[in-house]
Amino acid sequence: MPQMAPLSWLLLFIVFSTTLILFSIMNYFMVNPTTPQTTSSQFKTQALNWKW
Repeated sequence: MPQMAPLSWLLLFIVFSTTLILFSIMNYFMVNPTTPQTTSSQFKTQALNWKW
């Protein structure tokens, strides 16, 4: 069974590495994070009047 030349191993490593990097970049930028919509009515603040 013939062995692969080292140049082919390097080419395979480069191809798989670039595929992994491109897939990771595409996966990172394709996600649209949704921000939770908070309304001001949820937080009730009580005004404090300080009398010195």
